[in-house]
Amino acid sequence: MYNVWENVLAEIEQKISSSNFSTWFHDTSLISTDDGHIIIGVKNSFFIKQLRSKFLDIIKEALINNDIKVKDIDFKIENKSKSKVHPREITSFVSVKQKLPSLNSLKATKNQKTGLNPKYTLDNFVIGSNNDLAVAAAKSIINNPGTSYNPFFLYGGSGLGKTHLIQAIGNEILKNHPDFKVLYTPISDFYADFVDSVLKGKGKEFSTKFRSLDVLIIDDFQLIVNKEKSQEEFFNIFNNLHQSNKQIIVTSDRLPSEIKTVDERMANRLTWAGAFDLQLPKFEDKCAILRSKANLTGAEIEDEAIEYIAENVNTNIRDLESELSTILLMSDVRGLTPLELINNGSVNVSHEPKLHTATPKRIIEKVAKYYSLTPTELKSKSRVANIKNARQIAMYLLSEDLSLSTNKIAAEVGVSDHTTVLHGVKKIKNDLKLNFNLREQINEIKGKIYD
Repeated sequence: MYNVWENVLAEIEQKISSSNFSTWFHDTSLISTDDGHIIIGVKNSFFIKQLRSKFLDIIKEALINNDIKVKDIDFKIENKSKSKVHPREITSFVSVKQKLPSLNSLKATKNQKTGLNPKYTLDNFVIGSNNDLAVAAAKSIINNPGTSYNPFFLYGGSGLGKTHLIQAIGNEILKNHPDFKVLYTPISDFYADFVDSVLKGKGKEFSTKFRSLDVLIIDDFQLIVNKEKSQEEFFNIFNNLHQSNKQIIVTSDRLPSEIKTVDERMANRLTWAGAFDLQLPKFEDKCAILRSKANLTGAEIEDEAIEYIAENVNTNIRDLESELSTILLMSDVRGLTPLELINNGSVNVSHEPKLHTATPKRIIEKVAKYYSLTPTELKSKSRVANIKNARQIAMYLLSEDLSLSTNKIAAEVGVSDHTTVLHGVKKIKNDLKLNFNLREQINEIKGKIYD
């Protein structure tokens, strides 16, 4: 039965994201298939809820494709170990037994030579569906600095982990290349240093300092000032480093084309190798982040408490970790478990973004409008390329943002069966890995959905 389940898992892995697979299927087992009554072993009740609500159709299809009769599917909790670590990609980097920093200890003194905080690493960066593409690019840069994804432009809202990820890249590069000259600096510090060098007549020393780098990491690029000389200096440094195959890494809260103070030449160069975004974590990603942070600090917290925080914090990772830290502190002070605090009303977690709520109707309307179609045209049987493409993007957003079942998505977009949905969603996921224009289109559509 083990071999059969391995085959089933291999098929499931081809149909969902790697982060979802490693989170929800890594530690599952096939207990029984008697007379079509399938029983799957899982770690806890939290996993049962997620597998039942999000992946039941995919599991059923994979079982049938492996010649297993399916009448119904049930789940049973198997306590294989006492560890509560959720299987994430992070487990390949870090052992939870390590004595790692507490949630608020990442403000350690930075390296004065590089500007890097040594405690920002890939070991304590949780990888999920909201950031896996950016992390994949980051790993490629670490292995081949200056040749892969250069420049690396990373953008996203506040509190989503941009600074953590780019400093982790810098720290990992230094591990592999101790002789490299790496510098992390916010763009505001770059500007202040440039002005100071001009006032002191040390412009040449300033230019030499930056042009001698192997890796330049610029943070918060959206704050660049609209000053001709400073932008020209940055432009020249950028070109010099890029032509010498030196790695350039830049973060911003928006795309360069949306920053009014950046001229067109600079905006184009920053996205030569594409632009990667960090998105708001989905529910399962938030649960994984919270569990990882709790494990890294040795804190005990119930799965139900993790789920409560994840459901009620819908802003960013910073707020998510802040709420976890607060609850763990209250738990320690009052001598109650986190779940006891929640159940007796001592904790009231609520962080909601000021955004429209996504609904199937709103997603379909916004996708259709973006591609100059009507919702009726999008949901038609037409196989015209632009209509088919818009329909598949709507399928993808309904799956990723609303976690609708394939059958529900099929009904919403007017296709005949769930296999068409599986194909459409998979196609968009695969295209997103290399098609940066598509990524920007989907981000613009999301902006219109939630604006």
